[in-house]
Amino acid sequence: MTGVQLKDLRKAYGGLEVIKGVDLTIDPKEFVVFVGPSGCGKSTLLRMIAGLEEITGGELTIGGERMNEVDPSERGIAMVFQSYALYPHMTVAENIGLSLKYAGHSRSAIAERVQAAAKTLALDHLLHRKPKDLSGGQRQRVAIGRAIVRNPKVFLFDEPLSNLDAELRVQMRIEIARLHKDLKATIIYVTHDQVEAMTLADKIVVLRDGRIEQVGAPLDLYDNPANQFVAGFIGSPRMNFIAATVEKGALVLPDMGGQRLPMPKLAAPLADGSTVTLGLRPEHFKAGGSANLDVSIEIVEHLGGESFAYARQGAAVMTIATDKGRDWQAGQKMTASFDPAKILLFDAQGQRIR
Repeated sequence: MTGVQLKDLRKAYGGLEVIKGVDLTIDPKEFVVFVGPSGCGKSTLLRMIAGLEEITGGELTIGGERMNEVDPSERGIAMVFQSYALYPHMTVAENIGLSLKYAGHSRSAIAERVQAAAKTLALDHLLHRKPKDLSGGQRQRVAIGRAIVRNPKVFLFDEPLSNLDAELRVQMRIEIARLHKDLKATIIYVTHDQVEAMTLADKIVVLRDGRIEQVGAPLDLYDNPANQFVAGFIGSPRMNFIAATVEKGALVLPDMGGQRLPMPKLAAPLADGSTVTLGLRPEHFKAGGSANLDVSIEIVEHLGGESFAYARQGAAVMTIATDKGRDWQAGQKMTASFDPAKILLFDAQGQRIR
């Protein structure tokens, strides 16, 4: 398959720049997910790669060839949108093979490629049905099949699961992951759902305000976020953040009644009086840890195999996750223990202190 490279890519509408110099290399056969909050530019960036948005500055190459001025139909890409956009009067087979018909392929060639795509997507028994007779997940698979038959160099997915219910989203995530494994395709996938990003991606690109905040493998971003934005965006429930002040080699938490915590190991010591933000993931609270925080539980969510306690001390609110919380109750006071090595620190600009 084919790689994609973005060099200082920019997009402006009049005087408003929305993509602000993106540099990114996507390797052949790689599954890359663009993720970020609404308005961060992820769909705009995808549409620039597809040729649906004009590139204002920088360079886009696909397979080593410059694509800035190339027509979308000549870029060797296939795009799957949030909307299925199926023709209701056509059968599944006709919807999947429509682009091949317009391209002038013979009936036998179309039938062969449609059958192969349908088999890959477990749609071969539905080829004579109309879209109204299909479930939401089946309709989305038809839309994917329409992309597969074109044998593209790169697949582009723009929030394809947003219209599905929770159970179907899980099922389709599995099917898309299997499809990537079977096709060994280069895939660029846009989502606002960080769970989709974590479960599907070889590489995640976290975007904010038209810029890349961090690029890396899902667990690398989870374990080693470059800044507070990435730390808070990747992970569900999100990371706990607590204001802290450095005092005599320890962390003092003014919003939690002045409770003290040991300082995690850093490359260089922080000066007394430094103000930082402490980050700690909900699942890092474990019995027997050498660091402790005294809190009061406000709300408990029991999810069966796991429980979440939303706890407070002073002005600080935090989430604590455990598989041993069935006896927790609202109003209960508790000591939350954890390993101080799990603490992440961020400076006043939100950058990671290592």
